[in-house]
Amino acid sequence: MSVPEFLEAQHPFVQSLCHDSDRRLVQNFQQRPDEGRFFTAIYCRYSGLTYVLIRNMARAALQTDYLFARVWRNIFFELTYLDVSEPEGIVAMDDFSLQTWIFNKAALCVNQEEAPSIESVQYALNVAPPPLWCYLQTALDQLPALHRLVLVLSQTFHWSDARIVGFLESEGQVLEEKAIAQTLAEAYQQLIELLPQDIQAIYSLGGNPSASGYGKHAMTAADGS
Repeated sequence: MSVPEFLEAQHPFVQSLCHDSDRRLVQNFQQRPDEGRFFTAIYCRYSGLTYVLIRNMARAALQTDYLFARVWRNIFFELTYLDVSEPEGIVAMDDFSLQTWIFNKAALCVNQEEAPSIESVQYALNVAPPPLWCYLQTALDQLPALHRLVLVLSQTFHWSDARIVGFLESEGQVLEEKAIAQTLAEAYQQLIELLPQDIQAIYSLGGNPSASGYGKHAMTAADGS
């Protein structure tokens, strides 16, 4: 099983941060949440080694990809609270490294989480790389309730328009079947607008999301855990 190619590392937004220290990347990630390049740079720095570590613990490629994404989603949320303040008397050379912390998170996740059956895995690494997955999930959480519900029922659970309308009616929400497509289109557009602009650029999600390299399938995967 080969290590996948992490194309994010080739984007100028990420390459411009290749010389930044781990400490600086984390600090910028924490202080500038409207920019996604800092987490993406951390991901690119440690994704290869993390993937190899998880690959050695999982049984199949789909399970490896899923656990890999779960690890990085955990890292994404925990980095928000990680204390990386500089100790007093720090020398000019900053030797702070995330490597051990990230590897421990990976090992903990793999040891504590049971690998799902191959049939149940909906995640695909090439469709929604972890940085995109994380920011899409954050954006999904900000969508209006109706738009999120229609998006998830339609794209994650593959419900028909008629079934969605019937479910909404049972919940006291009236929506005509012909309005489902428009609601879905609005949900995609709002989802794009809620993403950091640099994440949109890195993953080519500007304009019409269904025409991008990742498109609607990436947005579906955001809630396919």
